[in-house]
Amino acid sequence: MEQQKNKIRAEIKLPFILIHTPFGLDFFDKVAKWRAAKVYADFNTYFMPAITALAIFLIVGSLLVMFSNADARAGVASVGWQANLLIPGLNPYLPITYGWIALIVTIIIHEAGHGVVARVYNIRVDSTGIVLFLGLPVGAFVNIEREELNKTTLKRKSAVLTAGPLNNMILAGASLLALYFIISTLTPLPPDPNSPQFGVMVVNVNQPSLAASVGIVPGSIIQYVAGSEIRALENLSSTLRDNLGRTVDITWLTQDGETVTRQVAIPLEPVGPILGVGVTTVSPDPQAVLDRYKGAFGTNPLALLLPPTMQQGAVPYSDLMAPKYTSSVFGAAFAPLANMLFWLWFINFNVGIFNALPIGPLDGGQLYGSLIEKRSKSKALAKNANMLLTLAMTAIVVATLVLPHVNLPF
Repeated sequence: MEQQKNKIRAEIKLPFILIHTPFGLDFFDKVAKWRAAKVYADFNTYFMPAITALAIFLIVGSLLVMFSNADARAGVASVGWQANLLIPGLNPYLPITYGWIALIVTIIIHEAGHGVVARVYNIRVDSTGIVLFLGLPVGAFVNIEREELNKTTLKRKSAVLTAGPLNNMILAGASLLALYFIISTLTPLPPDPNSPQFGVMVVNVNQPSLAASVGIVPGSIIQYVAGSEIRALENLSSTLRDNLGRTVDITWLTQDGETVTRQVAIPLEPVGPILGVGVTTVSPDPQAVLDRYKGAFGTNPLALLLPPTMQQGAVPYSDLMAPKYTSSVFGAAFAPLANMLFWLWFINFNVGIFNALPIGPLDGGQLYGSLIEKRSKSKALAKNANMLLTLAMTAIVVATLVLPHVNLPF
């Protein structure tokens, strides 16, 4: 058995391939001997409820907003169900390079937390390794000996289970602080005198949509709809609404400066955004964008969870806005660093709070299940209570995913 654990071996669980290696075991044993690891293990025991409370607050808050706001439901529905997945390539707003790197780092940090704290308390770790999805690395795994974990004290079990989500939240916070440092070094460059003087710039196009059907792509600048000049975001919305059920001309500039006009039949009762595009002002004020973004770090950090790929005109390091700034420390190279830090913050935060939810196999579900079992006089009652908690939380999560696609009568 010991000889088997010291070998590199593959385990196929399609579409995943698990590569078991002995290297993580040695690392966990070494780190577990550090005094800092013992302090961390004792320190993190009580943090799971705080992370869980934050997760439930965000999910329930999102559910209430979508239940009461038709525009919010339409906006979420327009981005597609893939936007709920943290899988680069499937999620249209998650860049492949930044996304894969951040996802791999996130899962490694998460699993390493479990492994190190387990070894601090001499709980056996059976195996470690990396996970491949269709041949591509997507993270890591740590198999802790379940019987030993279940036999240990509730406090120690809490420390082991909390270490993963807490590691993610710590890395998310560190990434956000580093991102703030980079943003603080930015200054706007002089404006380009050759840029278009009016219109709204398209930053993303939904598939399928009216915009996609006529060839509007990200970077296009919509200047006329039905003969009316479009000079602000509200002009586009109001002009489209005024022409419901009609066929109108839409004129835009391509990224090459070519003027294109196409006829578009606007539905009488559109479902979701009429054109199916995300837009920003053609020339956002770089200083105003920078000031607003910096201010959000102190007033509402959670607002910074909206990806730069979804709000190009409001993020200084987005593809649209990055050329308008320079950094006193990083020069023009600030944008890749800022984007990498954003996705580390975004993915670690989401993985951390999701794993803290009281849902069966998740870290939070395992911990609260053990707590219910300890406080209950009947194993059957504890099992039923844990299942009820899991079902209730799962129903809330599913509701947030389904509600945007349901036509409510208000």
